[in-house]
Amino acid sequence: MIKNYLRSALRNINRHKFISFINISGLTIGLTCCLLILIYIMNEVSYDRFNTHAKNIYRVTRSFNSVDGVVNLRLGAVAPPFGPLLKNEFPDIQKITRILSSGGVTLRYKNKLFNEKETCFADENFFDFFTVKTVKGDPETALNEPFSVMMTEELARKYFGDEDPVNKEIKFEDQFNFKVTGVYRAFPANSQLHPQMLMSFSTLNDDAVYGKKGLETNWSNNSFYTYLLFPPNYNIAHVESQLPAFLNKYMPGGGDAGSSKPSDGTKLSLQPLLDIHLHSHLDSEIEDNGDIKRVYIFSSIALFILLIACINYMNLSTARSLLRARETGIRKVVGAQRKEIILQFLGESVLIACLSLVLAVLLTVLLLPVINKVSDLGLSVHTLLQPEIVLAIAALPFITGILSGIYPAVFMSSFNPSKVLKGVLKVSSSGISFRKVLVVIQFSISIILIVATTVVFQQLQYIQKKSLGFNKEHIITMGGVPADTFEEFRTALLKDPSVKDLGRSSRVPSGRLLDDQGVQAFEGNGVRPVNATIKYINTDDGFISTYGIKMAAGRNFGRDFGMDSNNYVLNTAAVKVLGWKSPDNAIGRNITYGGVTGKVIGVVNDFHFESLHQNIVPLLMRMPPFAGSNYSRLSIKIDGHHVKRTLSVIEQTWKKYQPEKPFEYTFLDERFQKLYHTEQQQASLFTIFSCIAIFIACLGLFGLSAFTISQRVKEIGVRKVLGASVQQIVTGLSGGFLKLVIIAAVIALPIAWYAMNKWLLDFAFRIHIQWWVLAMAGIVAVIIAFLTISYQAVKAALANPVKSLRSE
Repeated sequence: MIKNYLRSALRNINRHKFISFINISGLTIGLTCCLLILIYIMNEVSYDRFNTHAKNIYRVTRSFNSVDGVVNLRLGAVAPPFGPLLKNEFPDIQKITRILSSGGVTLRYKNKLFNEKETCFADENFFDFFTVKTVKGDPETALNEPFSVMMTEELARKYFGDEDPVNKEIKFEDQFNFKVTGVYRAFPANSQLHPQMLMSFSTLNDDAVYGKKGLETNWSNNSFYTYLLFPPNYNIAHVESQLPAFLNKYMPGGGDAGSSKPSDGTKLSLQPLLDIHLHSHLDSEIEDNGDIKRVYIFSSIALFILLIACINYMNLSTARSLLRARETGIRKVVGAQRKEIILQFLGESVLIACLSLVLAVLLTVLLLPVINKVSDLGLSVHTLLQPEIVLAIAALPFITGILSGIYPAVFMSSFNPSKVLKGVLKVSSSGISFRKVLVVIQFSISIILIVATTVVFQQLQYIQKKSLGFNKEHIITMGGVPADTFEEFRTALLKDPSVKDLGRSSRVPSGRLLDDQGVQAFEGNGVRPVNATIKYINTDDGFISTYGIKMAAGRNFGRDFGMDSNNYVLNTAAVKVLGWKSPDNAIGRNITYGGVTGKVIGVVNDFHFESLHQNIVPLLMRMPPFAGSNYSRLSIKIDGHHVKRTLSVIEQTWKKYQPEKPFEYTFLDERFQKLYHTEQQQASLFTIFSCIAIFIACLGLFGLSAFTISQRVKEIGVRKVLGASVQQIVTGLSGGFLKLVIIAAVIALPIAWYAMNKWLLDFAFRIHIQWWVLAMAGIVAVIIAFLTISYQAVKAALANPVKSLRSE
């Protein structure tokens, strides 16, 4: 029986080549989209699962409250004393490990000099938490001794070539010698961290590096990523409920001035390791994370596209039901049961789905490199080669075939054989109505995707064109220059006419503002606590002029350090939270910030230091307590002409004054561009999948209209004989389909407007969706649908009516 079903299905595919082509093409494209998106989703949800104890590892996070109890800072790292104290306080914690990112460091081996960014200090039990293969050395002991270092295979080759790296020494920041004690495989792409080099945490006990006392008593340096290992299936709530009491027991003070106890000002939380990549969006993360919302969005897109392809199959199958009515009638007369006929039609749909899946797998392999290039994703088809995923994919054609074939199978198996064989069968209006509903669903999904794509591109364009409050063009950022040589370095650079200005700071725009030290304002003869958080950066006199930030009142810092070392420059947002009427009103007022009392000498207009995802925060700029200290970044403004020559001049000057540090730089506009990398990926993917959805919908509409028009050939001939024009016939044939597309637009546009407004809420500065965007999406859908139908309609309208009426 199965053999007969298979033979019948193959004959039917061969007999109706055009319809079969549309069905197979639609399902192939739909399944290809599903497989591509499945690869992306599997990659996202697989983060950190390679670690042996991943389910039992938790990261300690810390948040800070303002005086009124509002959380104003959320950090993924904590102060160094927390880890050991937690282990001592809670015996159920099996192990703790800490990681301190060292940022960019300079390393030397013989005459080789490199800047390395992915380096960190790690506890000796690091590999008990993070499971990567050690190629050389013993992971149990490699990080035990101070000034020990392990590195990836790639880094080992970079420094030592084919030599054995173990026991070789490299110089750190031209000060400390580290001995290589091991080599490990690079962390996989689906890891939340990718250190290229691990330095022993015990090195930090050295006072010249950090100091043992600092590790035990420094509660303000929240730079230590701290992980805890619990027994399997442990109730974490038991520990979390005791964390406020833990803070009050060990911490010397609250998070902000005015807190009665430490737990009023700060809070510790435990975050599952497996939740970090998709669910954690704290103010400090060891690397950029993904977003579970993107997983949901693209999962929905995959399902929608597959649904559109299945709808094509349903529509075309039910539309051509009359052609197969006689076959169904004869089968019933010779004794076939209804369930057997249903199984036959379902078998055909499953066969088509199987053929489509084979083609979809081939397309996925071919298209994945293109998708990676367009969206800058590093996806691999090997992600699908897991037993449970292979089984799910194998089941996909059966699910798809049954989903798309069940309605046509039930519908066609219900035909009355006596009516069929007498030639008096008519398709019920309910079947036609259902097909119309399916067309409406198809185009509703397509219109939603058109709106989504348009809004994402508009927001990206808005981000790129919005004034940031300073000029980000032609600014080079790099590491700082030592204070004792900076003035000579500055003078040498400014001799070149292409170098316009330069300034130093502790952070540069495009980074996060995470530092604050508490502020009090003087009113009359008293001091008034300020119920707000004001962030700060250390700057020199050249920072404001280099970035072209406009002064709202007062003046910039002077060249003489002693003149302004206790003075402050605020932005207008800080003036507002301090309760002053205007920038002019702020000039000359005294405030205490971080325990240092000084005078406000200037106010700048608000500018976007952080990305447009963030609101502009109150900001204070100050010269650091000691001349030249705490300037970790240098910004140089160039004229934009002869950029290569100017960079060469800067490099030569850099090497003259800092021969021990490699010359590395980034352009500020590139740094800002990277802030919206995720949105650019989304825009690319939305465009691709929107085009695919529309194409599949049009493919189905093309087939449906061709079949429908072929059934009305005699009617069209009669109308032409009676004097109907080509335009009237085309309008009549297209009108019914276009009405469905208009109904789809009416349904889809409010949904699209609501969904994209929700998406825009992720941006503090965003566009407002204009009415014309919605109207354009509807009009585009109508035009595309009309062009799809018009070919068949015009062809039918131009046909010779004699041929269609010859048999009448």
